[in-house]
Amino acid sequence: MTVFVYKATDQKGQFVEGDIEATDYNVAIQQIQKLNYFPIQVTEGKRGKSFFREISLPAADFFGRISQKELMTLTQQLSTLVGAGITLDSSLSSLVKLTEKPKLKEMLADIQKKVHGGRSFAEALSEHPKTFSKLYVNMIRAGEEGGQLPESLDRLATFMEKAEDLKNNIRSALVYPAVLAMVGGSAVIILITVVIPRFSVLFEDMGAALPLPTKIMLGLSAIVSNYWWLLFILFIMAVAGFIYYIKTESGKHRWDSLVLKLPLFGGLVQKIEVSRFSLTLSTLLKSGVPILHALGIVKSILSNSVIVAAMNPLLAGLKSGKGLSGPLEQSGIFPAMAVHMITVGETSGTLDEMLAKVSETYDKEVELSIKQIISLIEPLMILLMAVIIGFIVISMLLAIFSINDISF
Repeated sequence: MTVFVYKATDQKGQFVEGDIEATDYNVAIQQIQKLNYFPIQVTEGKRGKSFFREISLPAADFFGRISQKELMTLTQQLSTLVGAGITLDSSLSSLVKLTEKPKLKEMLADIQKKVHGGRSFAEALSEHPKTFSKLYVNMIRAGEEGGQLPESLDRLATFMEKAEDLKNNIRSALVYPAVLAMVGGSAVIILITVVIPRFSVLFEDMGAALPLPTKIMLGLSAIVSNYWWLLFILFIMAVAGFIYYIKTESGKHRWDSLVLKLPLFGGLVQKIEVSRFSLTLSTLLKSGVPILHALGIVKSILSNSVIVAAMNPLLAGLKSGKGLSGPLEQSGIFPAMAVHMITVGETSGTLDEMLAKVSETYDKEVELSIKQIISLIEPLMILLMAVIIGFIVISMLLAIFSINDISF
């Protein structure tokens, strides 16, 4: 038997904590629930395994912000408490007691104080715009007005979890290429700055007529070794200039347009935006947000400015009674399959459900596209590193072979 320490709330919303013996973690959860408690955090020994991931503020605390992962955890916990029939005021109070991080505790305490004072939950959230987006606030508002706050919180938690899963899939897929690039780049830098300069001294002493590839490598090595600081400054300036350029309206539009035209990557970006559009709009519609208002919110969360610009005809088309699928098809931005599925949803009166299916479909497409891109990037990167290192080695071997031409 293992001892599990738990933190929970009772049916009145009062915060309780204690310990219980159980054979495993899941059994411990079941036993706590049999006590008519709603487990919020359950830890086994000192390892800190939690029923919901424990709220923590790592790097975000330094900058005074709350990460999306922490917000997702908070939403999941609040959804569980409110869904169990505990009042919003009591649920917020329990979370304030549970939270150990100062920034999060302060924010939750402020929200709980305003809700306790009679203000709506959405209104209290809207006063923390850096943490709670327009999407979050409007879904909460729609849930409060429709008497479906637990459902809205549950949809929000699911939405945030799917968005986080998509980010994690992309990040995990990029780990191997990033490591490969770092290792290969480090090897090239070491060859250019450490190995080649030693050969250059040898060749200069012998006075041999060096082949052109060797001269190129020796010249490149001398530039990198002697002016690395200048190259670093130029690199930083180039990156800063690029970031500044894409932050301008025209620069971002041109860059986003170029990205959509790139082979492989353009299709991936398009699928990611279609999935994000569909999932967000579906979640908002299910929560009771009017479609015109929902589209305005969706427009604000899309990252590609070309696709954002395609939203304007959608809004105009809806206002004139053209529906959603017609303007979507005319925009030329959304794939034909997505437009067809949305058309079916409109004609059958199940637009929110069909949008959710579109999102699921393109989530799978995104995952497949990422695997395909990575499967192509890996051999291309290996080939590129092989060509670069091969050129360095061959240039040195040519110089060594030319030593035979020296007259002693």
